[in-house]
Amino acid sequence: MIALRPFSKKDFKQLMDWIPSESFMVQWSGSSFSFPLTPRQLKHYIRYANEDGASTYAFSVIDDNEQLIGHISLAHIDYYHKTGRIGRVLLGEKYRGKGFCSHMFEKVLAFGFEELGLHRISLGVFDFNERAIQSYERIGFTREGLLRDVRLVDGQYWSLIEMSMLESEWAQRDVHQKSS
Repeated sequence: MIALRPFSKKDFKQLMDWIPSESFMVQWSGSSFSFPLTPRQLKHYIRYANEDGASTYAFSVIDDNEQLIGHISLAHIDYYHKTGRIGRVLLGEKYRGKGFCSHMFEKVLAFGFEELGLHRISLGVFDFNERAIQSYERIGFTREGLLRDVRLVDGQYWSLIEMSMLESEWAQRDVHQKSS
């Protein structure tokens, strides 16, 4: 259905086109980038990504026709503590609501837990993004807490829900899926 491949320069234009506003950019990347997103910012983002032992893996999400449909990253990887953080989750507008999000999470979680040997993978999601929160809970993430008024966007403060999954939860989830 979908596959992940390393995010590269050939994907820059499409990703930039998917980010129409500063508030959308903040939802996608927090404070990592400034609007408008530029090739220079993206070159810096991937400069050390996707190498063996990297602290960031940036992925393009592609469909069966090799069409770019989204982006996801696994970053802030700490190999000693075996932790990482999913971020920069984005599907092109016409691909939303069709189940692609759960599939791209399956792929990146498998990569983190099974290939990198991580113990804990976290993410943050703004509290008003109920669709994403429900999706992450269905995937198996647990809410851990709320960071209140963490970002000021267009004169409004946004709060962030912290969520995570442990390798034991991933393994248990995997067992349930194989037995169904």
